[in-house]
Amino acid sequence: MNVRFSFCFLWGILLIGACSVRKPTIPTANEWSSTVIEKKDSGDVRKVAGTLESAIKDYRATPERKFDLLHTSLDLRFDRERELVHGEAGLLLSPYFYSQSELVLDAQDFDLHSVSFGDSRQPLDYRYDSQQLEIRLPATFAAEDTLTIHIRYTAHPSRNSGNGSEAITDTQGLYFINPTGKEVKPIQIWTQGETDHNSKWFPTIDAPNERATHDLRLTVEDRFTTVSNGKLTAQEKLGNGMRADHWVMEKPAAPYLLAFAIGEFERVSSQWNGVPLGYYVEGQFAEGAQKVFGRTPEMMGFFSDLLGVPYPWPKYDQVVVRDFVSGAMENTTVSIFMEELNMNAREAIDSEYDGIIAHELFHHWFGDYVTTESWSNLPLNEAFANYGEYLWYEHKEGRDAAALHHIGELETYLWEAEEKQVDLIRFEYEQNEDMFDSHSYAKGGRVLHMLRDYLGNEAFFAGLNNYLTKHAFRAVEIHDLRLALEETSGKDLNWFFDQWFLASGHPVLEIDFDYSRPENVVLTVTQQQDFGDTPLYVLPFEVSWYVDGARVSREFVLQERKGRFELENDVPITHAYFDERKVLLAVKHTARSDEQLKAQFTDSDFGVARYEALDSLSKRSLDRAAVEELVRLGLTDDFWPIREVTLNSFGDSILSFGMEETLLALANEDKSNSVQASAITVLASSGGGDYGSDYMLWMEDSSYYVAGAALDAYLHMKEEGLEKHKVASAFENEQSIRMLIPLIDFYTQQETPGKGAWLHEVYDRTSGQDLYYLIGYYGDYFVKLPSEGSDRAIEKLYQTGMKHTSPYVRFAAFQALFGFIDEEGVLEKANDIFDQESEESIKNSEKYFLSPYGDEN
Repeated sequence: MNVRFSFCFLWGILLIGACSVRKPTIPTANEWSSTVIEKKDSGDVRKVAGTLESAIKDYRATPERKFDLLHTSLDLRFDRERELVHGEAGLLLSPYFYSQSELVLDAQDFDLHSVSFGDSRQPLDYRYDSQQLEIRLPATFAAEDTLTIHIRYTAHPSRNSGNGSEAITDTQGLYFINPTGKEVKPIQIWTQGETDHNSKWFPTIDAPNERATHDLRLTVEDRFTTVSNGKLTAQEKLGNGMRADHWVMEKPAAPYLLAFAIGEFERVSSQWNGVPLGYYVEGQFAEGAQKVFGRTPEMMGFFSDLLGVPYPWPKYDQVVVRDFVSGAMENTTVSIFMEELNMNAREAIDSEYDGIIAHELFHHWFGDYVTTESWSNLPLNEAFANYGEYLWYEHKEGRDAAALHHIGELETYLWEAEEKQVDLIRFEYEQNEDMFDSHSYAKGGRVLHMLRDYLGNEAFFAGLNNYLTKHAFRAVEIHDLRLALEETSGKDLNWFFDQWFLASGHPVLEIDFDYSRPENVVLTVTQQQDFGDTPLYVLPFEVSWYVDGARVSREFVLQERKGRFELENDVPITHAYFDERKVLLAVKHTARSDEQLKAQFTDSDFGVARYEALDSLSKRSLDRAAVEELVRLGLTDDFWPIREVTLNSFGDSILSFGMEETLLALANEDKSNSVQASAITVLASSGGGDYGSDYMLWMEDSSYYVAGAALDAYLHMKEEGLEKHKVASAFENEQSIRMLIPLIDFYTQQETPGKGAWLHEVYDRTSGQDLYYLIGYYGDYFVKLPSEGSDRAIEKLYQTGMKHTSPYVRFAAFQALFGFIDEEGVLEKANDIFDQESEESIKNSEKYFLSPYGDEN
């Protein structure tokens, strides 16, 4: 129940109680009639009724289960040139409860060749509107009956496909990558079924509360590898260079989790407790895959032990594909990842993708094993996967690294919340993809962390075990989670779920410490959020302080708008910390002096609190001595992000403190490649010093972070006589964007001719996030040197802006065109990109860029 409705309910009780003091007056028939007419004519009533009617109309009900889909058999062949799927489907079903004489299947944009019944293939009558197939059954069937439907069809996945969400950028369901082999990328076919896009390539009941086993026969060219759900049980040579692979999934899963990938992959093999693991990548990235995915067995063991539920599937494959329309997707036993995880052995040294790997793996418990019954309940999938990232970082890198990761998640949610505040569990939305936002992911993960902190580790994870065990291979809603945790812990959690899962917004807190009585500091906390659409929160929190280096803490609960709390600290203190561990999802306003922030930086046991203090102090006007003390402490802090933020925030001052040897030591020896790179950048920023030989040495470092920073530093040295062009040209065959961008920037600043053809080639082979980083530098070079091929650059940027699957890459190309905006036809190209853009936030940004040229349109 929504908290706001709870207040209305209580107010109703109070009103009834008040009326019971005197005998109620019952209106006569005429009086009643006039009262009704008067209310009916009331504008306010009509407005309220209209709002309520809209809510009823827009309500997204959990899909009704008229049939239980038991098994799906698919036999698929592909026409790559025309991007078609030729399929034969056999569906085994039973009526769910009520007897049925008609079956409705989701089948988007098919050519239907036959629909038949049973082993005899009795033809069936049907109606088809290009989205749903309504089949008239030969009889009325009861719940104890089973029936088989056979369908022969041709699917057109690209027909009527549309834009999805920030998380899933397209709705095509099945994708042909470089289908004719003419592009500079491998030929691949892969699927992306979430939310209801698998019915773009096979007929099914495309709802998350459905669950079935399946088998899949894929006919492909012999040179291709296939990977799909379950086990590969047979491979049949068909002649003419063709082969049929048969994949069988014996455990039931939701239809949106059925998937495959086809391509020239190399399989890197591993295992965990007898469960086979495969990492499928393009051949040149096989060695890198060992490192990128190498922690998967440890992750599986950690999650299995933590949850008390061993990994519940027969195998786990991870596949990296080109042009993926999401970051990754947790298809049961076969997760598919974006191409950024294609890394050679050297690139893999700096891999930062443990989070996304943990995210998709954790889904195999939360999302695959236990699945949301509706997209309204999506946080039961995505909030848990988001929190799986935190749990892995906490296990592998420590509490501080996990907490800092979660601060990033909080900021992601708060940024979205400036424009949008909705319930986590919500039943009113326009498209399924609307649920895939920072609420479902980032806020959801933070809410689970608060729930864990409130219940304690033992109760929280025992409750998750109860939830997973009780609902194994079933669909769930939010109350199933609450009841499992309540059953385990014995605590009532309605209040928590009401305010965090079933209401929108977050607390905005004014925090004030009164140190006038140092032995009994008083804390006042005031909730300042808008109570018109945000709850008044019940908020457990912690206050902490330090006495002779030892941490002391007290726990309190805020249950009113403004609460006053006495710490009763006994030993006099001058600095206390509200939510030092950064558990709460809240906006917190508090006045802290420079001295209090310095104390937080020097005293706190928690890296995330020290990081916050240092970051805040870096924005203040401090005297030289104070800055020097912060720098010396920051550069020796055990938590590497603090060393990095010290370098990035105080770089201009560090060399003036005579700390050159410290910087050189960090550049040479720090355990973090990122810190090494930042130290090199600080050395370079001084504009002096004879570090040329050091830069040359660091350019050969195994880490591209370090090597790229060193190359950039060398190319920006001011000394005369350096063979910069010779050094730069030696790196032109590098594939890493971290090495290429310093080269391109150098050639642009130096207006170096003869690099246009090379740069076009670089652009053509670059994709994914790397293309986003490249685009601006690519455009700048041809703005400076148009004779090197600006016409060709403009066309490439135009095609990227029109066709790329990623909104932020399209926008980068759109922006880059403005370097050429005065050239003939370029404004028209920019307007073309604007006209076809469907992502609202991107379109608004593009409109801003175009606004000065409005009179010319």
